[in-house]
Amino acid sequence: MSKQKKSSLQEKKGVSISEITNRSSIKSIQNKRKVKIDTVALVSSILKKDITALSRAITLVESKNPKHKEQANNVLKACLPHANKSIRIGITGVPGVGKSTFIETFGKHLTKLGKRVAVLAIDPSSTITKGSILGDKTRMEDLVKDKNAFIRPSASGDSLGGVARKTRESIILCEAAGFDVIIIETVGVGQSETTVHSMVDFFLLLKLAGAGDELQGIKRGIIEMADTIAINKADGGNLKNAKLAKVEFARALHLYPEKSSNWQPKVTLCSALHSEGINTIWDIILEYIEITSKNNFFDKKRHNQNKFWLIQTIEDQLKSDFFNKPKIKKELANQIQLIENNQTTPFAAADYLLNLNN
Repeated sequence: MSKQKKSSLQEKKGVSISEITNRSSIKSIQNKRKVKIDTVALVSSILKKDITALSRAITLVESKNPKHKEQANNVLKACLPHANKSIRIGITGVPGVGKSTFIETFGKHLTKLGKRVAVLAIDPSSTITKGSILGDKTRMEDLVKDKNAFIRPSASGDSLGGVARKTRESIILCEAAGFDVIIIETVGVGQSETTVHSMVDFFLLLKLAGAGDELQGIKRGIIEMADTIAINKADGGNLKNAKLAKVEFARALHLYPEKSSNWQPKVTLCSALHSEGINTIWDIILEYIEITSKNNFFDKKRHNQNKFWLIQTIEDQLKSDFFNKPKIKKELANQIQLIENNQTTPFAAADYLLNLNN
């Protein structure tokens, strides 16, 4: 067939050359994705500090595809002996406190010291569209260019605690890839946010002066678990307020009982925008690691975290298995309809579905 006739035929069908090319490219990409992942080669690349392989492995463990589960487990099992050699730092604070700016400045400080830094940034998922912006790489444009830094934004999904569903597994993969410091940036402050405390060695709470939350800091909650409180944006005209807030928070911390780690939480000032006080925070973290390592609290906490991860993984799997059963899916829809028609209660419906599962 001549090119002229082929072009004419395509025009009749309403298909352009560019559309055919695009479809061909998409099909090529889809075919590549169907290729079975060589887990041995993937692990080997991760151990060689290959960032592309690390990203691919994290995508694999985050996948909800049942076919990827076994592969992900094999990768994690192979990487586990090479993990647990980093300092895990959780960073949280209210929206607007400057978490991204702080993490970028802090991360750059660490890479200058010769550290390799991985940032697992958790973006909130919309409860309506289920989507996330995942804009942390844009907000940390300098750090993302650093060859000794790795930034992985993930959606929180329906996970409590402001932590993505597979953050714990991602930590193991990053450690196997040779990262010295793992930073977990959480969604924001709230009671459910405390889940992050179960997966880090050091918990840093960022606060703002003059934001009206000094009194909130005195109440029991997330501040009780903080190993250090850093009052950010302590610069310019806000420096005076920041110093006053530091005194208030320091007083509040003395109201709490002594921690089993024998660590007295500290309050410090910093300005991520002007790179002030960042080195002090790193010194505090190193002091904490030294003290808790000597009194064995560090290892004890890691062991307790592993227990917590085990229980939570079992709970997640049971929940997933339950809701993915065809008969449960069918009856769940029926029970929801009955509840809406006031023909049953949520409690009776739950009992019915649980008994149906036995």
